[in-house]
Amino acid sequence: MSQPHSPLRIRLLRWSVPILAAPLAGCNWVVMNPSGDIALQQRDLILISTALMLLIVLPVMALVVVFAMRYRATNKATDADYDPDWDHSTKLELLIWSAPLLIIIALGALTWVSTHKLDPYRPLDRIDAKTAVDPKVKPMTVEVVALDWKWLFIYPDLGVATVNELVLPTNVPVRFDITASTVMNSFYVPELAGQIYAMPGMKTQLHAVANKPVTGTGFSANYSGAGFTHMRFAYKAMDKAGFDAWAAQVRASKVSLDRNVYLALARPSEKAPVAYFGATDPKLFDAIVNLCPKPGQRCMSELMHVDMMGGAGKESAHDTQGLQYDFPNSHVIEQSDQNKGQETAPDAPGAPGPHHEPAIDHSNHSGADAHAQHR
Repeated sequence: MSQPHSPLRIRLLRWSVPILAAPLAGCNWVVMNPSGDIALQQRDLILISTALMLLIVLPVMALVVVFAMRYRATNKATDADYDPDWDHSTKLELLIWSAPLLIIIALGALTWVSTHKLDPYRPLDRIDAKTAVDPKVKPMTVEVVALDWKWLFIYPDLGVATVNELVLPTNVPVRFDITASTVMNSFYVPELAGQIYAMPGMKTQLHAVANKPVTGTGFSANYSGAGFTHMRFAYKAMDKAGFDAWAAQVRASKVSLDRNVYLALARPSEKAPVAYFGATDPKLFDAIVNLCPKPGQRCMSELMHVDMMGGAGKESAHDTQGLQYDFPNSHVIEQSDQNKGQETAPDAPGAPGPHHEPAIDHSNHSGADAHAQHR
């Protein structure tokens, strides 16, 4: 007959449970509670894979305890079962090998199917589990540029752009075209879809959909230098009326995103505030991808065409005009800016700069106030 727990042990148990659970209080379970269909399928994939692996992990852990208790040295009842000459059992071999093999086959099949179904380049075929995508509906395009250390979002269908704020309409397929200005980053909105890399000179894609209004945070999941810690942006999913109102607010900005504004914006800065651009250069994103946003630079697409046609002849060996793409200290904040004790980028509110640098409008922005704090 087991003895009841003493009051001291009960008190210790009651006090220890909250203490042991305290580290979990800071956990953000957004990956397990997504608001987009792609992220929802990825969550289900995690849960199914974990359950399949636990089918072998849990029995093994339980048998470890059972064997330790049953065959302990003080348990004399097992002496009769001792068989020093035993070395093989076909039934045990089949059990030991077949169970992991079946789990590996199941995981392999699941991985193969999900790899193709959740390919970030694959256009969406459904809005959610119950709603298919209308083939007549054109996905909304958002062009994403990872800068140092902020995010630029260009909406070519709307002709507007934002800095450090991504807003999407709910239940509308979205195609992200993603690139970077200088170094590799990783575009990641946990509640929307998985991460995908942003690389200079390349364009990656991600298809996703937001299924319900939500406010969250996106960030870079790949270390990219001194300002990486604050390289975050506000993410909002809104219904059609809310999105239309937001788009009208962005269009009201009097600042246009042209090549000169982009070059000023691309300079390294930390904690850049939200900014709106009421108009954009329609060819800017292609110029960024082809590494030729600066006047006089030759685009990668032009050079690839020359190579495809067999080269430009011996004379081209001396034609180096516009072929310089790496600029010294382009990824470093000037020490003079750091010593001013303020935002270091020309896109900061009131930040001083050369008279020829264009101003960037921050007067009309909403949300993400934490990203606009001065250092």
